[in-house]
Amino acid sequence: QVSLVESGGGLVQAGGSLGVSCAASGFTFSRYTMAWFRQAPGKEREFVARISRSGIITYYADSVKGRFTISRENAKNMVYLQMNSLKPEDTAVYYCNLVKWGLDYWGQGTQVTVSS
Repeated sequence: QVSLVESGGGLVQAGGSLGVSCAASGFTFSRYTMAWFRQAPGKEREFVARISRSGIITYYADSVKGRFTISRENAKNMVYLQMNSLKPEDTAVYYCNLVKWGLDYWGQGTQVTVSS
């Protein structure tokens, strides 16, 4: 079955950088668009970034554009999110997302905390 496992979160100061990763299994990874979402305390889960099957096309939320970079390695079934110039408002649990046959799949999430 589908499995998405995030890793790499942590605590970083404002202005710093952090990368998170997602290891995928249970499906043909290279055939699917992948995405990152995040959820801050007391807020709804929101879209962060999306990457096409080949990795050529990416799309970002306005709030992270120019600071975050999504990438993938199809040979390793991995998707990444590199976060630079982090702000306290980036503090959230970050989730890897797959939509397959109309169903949303999520990992357990990884906490990113940005201190001011």
